[in-house]
Amino acid sequence: MFNMKQPWNGPIQKVSDYCYEIPRSYKAGMRVPGRIYANEKLLKDIIRDRAPEQVANAAFLPGLVKYSLAMPDIHWGYGLPIGGVIATDSERGGVITPGGVGYDINCGVRLMRTNFEHNEIKDKIEGLINTLFREVPAGLGSKGEIKISQQELRKVVVEGSAWAVQQGYGVERDLEFTEERGAIKGANPDKISQRAYERGRAQIGTLGSGNHFCEIQVIDEIYEPEIAEVFGLFKGQITIMIHTGSRGFGHQVCSDYLKTMLAYFDKEKLPDRQLVCAPLNSKEGKDYFSAMCCAANYAWANRQSLMHLVRKSFEKFFSRKWQDLEMDLIYDVAHNIAKFEKHIVDGQEKTLCVHRKGATRAFPPEHPDIPIKYKSVGQPVIIPGDMGRYSFLLVGTEKAMVETFGSTCHGAGRVMSRTAAKKLINAKTLSQELRSKGIIVRTAGRETLSEEAPQAYKNVVDVVDVVVGAGISKKVCRMKPVGVLKG
Repeated sequence: MFNMKQPWNGPIQKVSDYCYEIPRSYKAGMRVPGRIYANEKLLKDIIRDRAPEQVANAAFLPGLVKYSLAMPDIHWGYGLPIGGVIATDSERGGVITPGGVGYDINCGVRLMRTNFEHNEIKDKIEGLINTLFREVPAGLGSKGEIKISQQELRKVVVEGSAWAVQQGYGVERDLEFTEERGAIKGANPDKISQRAYERGRAQIGTLGSGNHFCEIQVIDEIYEPEIAEVFGLFKGQITIMIHTGSRGFGHQVCSDYLKTMLAYFDKEKLPDRQLVCAPLNSKEGKDYFSAMCCAANYAWANRQSLMHLVRKSFEKFFSRKWQDLEMDLIYDVAHNIAKFEKHIVDGQEKTLCVHRKGATRAFPPEHPDIPIKYKSVGQPVIIPGDMGRYSFLLVGTEKAMVETFGSTCHGAGRVMSRTAAKKLINAKTLSQELRSKGIIVRTAGRETLSEEAPQAYKNVVDVVDVVVGAGISKKVCRMKPVGVLKG
């Protein structure tokens, strides 16, 4: 029996300075080895968190291809660890598992640029954050001004970001710079429960709580000037990052289908009931995929609507049109999603169901699924850190396609539970410390500041160094927070 109170002590072998392997021999029933991208420093926290056990458990899933993978921001999650990546093949009896996607379906990040330099507006950051706090609904159970009928919500879950643009919440070119153009194919609104529709009706255009945020940032380092130029970025520039997902709608979808798939759970074949799954070709598997697509599209519509509110907040504060401020979308990426993609396995091209849970797609230059404008440099990969340190913009690489199904990390990764953080960290003291560093923070929830303290997270610099060192991503620039809105 696995002891949750003790650090993980299973076998792990060093593959390289940035990669470690859990051999198949660790547990009878593992179909593939587990691989964790980390360095020696991060591995200590990873073992303490016991998440390697979940990497090994995921290796039991039918139809799994190559490896059960984890990125350096790995930490304990539901079923698959946060930071987990797996790919299944329907021709080998492959499955789809809600625990491999997560509750917050298509939690993701979008990054916008502006034509402001930090020196121009550094004395206005507090006023700007206060405006965002008034205009952008945030917090647990927050509801926005976008009220829609269930019939209209059925359109949202099929059309995604395009629905928001049609309502006037953005422009057509926003879709070009959104993963899947803001709507993954396969959504079927008939596969959504009444309860999910009820929870989702009032939450379009809301940030939510926990680690979700809207940040004003300044670019303080450029690593690849030519790539940065393609993205319209320069040192000292103000950028804006939005991080949120499918809110209560996606949570309900996950809950509904976990119950449905429990009928498939076989404790003789799967060591963890949180990895309940269904064959990709089964009715249950297809139904979940259709419902997951609905939730993913809801999340894209949500982030698109939030970007509209941010643009309007800047317009209100500066008395200028957002177009004049050049508040253009650089890119939007999904974190918690399962997608059918083509990858090379044993020298043959295969269509696989790639689950990324707390992991980001990282496609290389010339890949057909990235915007034409970015073909020469690769897909933008947006990596938020904690609110006291840094965030990064990376690009995908060919090595990621070979080793990780075109995947990389998604953020810093927690090292402290929310409960522990609340006990150890004084919110008032932390707010003062952040302000002394030039970071203005507003939170909707009283406990959010302590829960989301920088010390509750790994240093994102260490995480990014691993994926760059492993060659599965390339650094473009680094952003430092100057204003933070938290749920």
